Amino acid sequence: MIMKFTTVKVALASIVIASLLSSCGGSNKENEMTSADSAALKASKVKAQKVFIAIPSPLEMANMIKSTGATFNKSILNPVSNVSKYTNILNQALNLGIYSTDLSYCSNFDQNQDAMQYMATSKKLADALGVTGALSETLIERLEKNVNNKDSLMNLISESYESTDSYLKENDRASTAAIIVAGAWVEGLYVSCMIAKQAPKNTAILQRIAEQKMILGDLVSLIESYPNDASLNQVLTDMKGLKSTFDAISVSTTAGEVKTDDAKGQTVVGDITESNISAETLASITQKVVELRGNYIK
Repeated sequence: MIMKFTTVKVALASIVIASLLSSCGGSNKENEMTSADSAALKASKVKAQKVFIAIPSPLEMANMIKSTGATFNKSILNPVSNVSKYTNILNQALNLGIYSTDLSYCSNFDQNQDAMQYMATSKKLADALGVTGALSETLIERLEKNVNNKDSLMNLISESYESTDSYLKENDRASTAAIIVAGAWVEGLYVSCMIAKQAPKNTAILQRIAEQKMILGDLVSLIESYPNDASLNQVLTDMKGLKSTFDAISVSTTAGEVKTDDAKGQTVVGDITESNISAETLASITQKVVELRGNYIK
């Protein structure tokens, strides 16, 4: 059975992952390069910036999942008790991304106490990764004080994710940020597939899954931007393996209107996307992401 969707892909450029490596532009390493090397580096940064803009943040993923009409299901999330298992940089970064998506998922469904647990767990991994400065005690206190204010809580969650990402970029650890993004995206896809499995007639969630084909292509390009980081080799292999499954989805995109909300600091790209996904392809994607995510959280 083939299911066809006409969709509007919304990219919120206000998420500060869009800032990417711009803060690293004045580093001494770049100043020591030749003009040709410097130009190549800047071109690479521009490419990576575009990729970061295209990939949804955990909060966007949670918003997209809730917009399908799905209900909250805590059992599909990575238990916070697993955090002690993650002892190397790769697993810590992947699961910081995974927990960030779980955190946003909980908050979006008004599960505030669960959200605070996932926030505390994310803080542990941020500490382990040496990005304590990104998630300050002040920010944690603000989160605790606003636990019953959904709008404030959602804004603070975005701020914490952005702070972590920006901190890594500013300290020449952009490849670690890419791993976090990969973990967050995988978890968003996993949650979406679990929802689709429970509600196979929910065409909205199937639509969201189909849309990930283009985003996965962007994610692969992003990871390929750091060929000298050995920790990304396995993640790249994983993403390419998943991409081969997504290749069965037919997607066509027509550029839409770009609108900027100055008051909210948001840019919305209204790309019109048509996607086709078969039940067989959905089953293959689900099987692959379950296996992949299982390896990441074990």
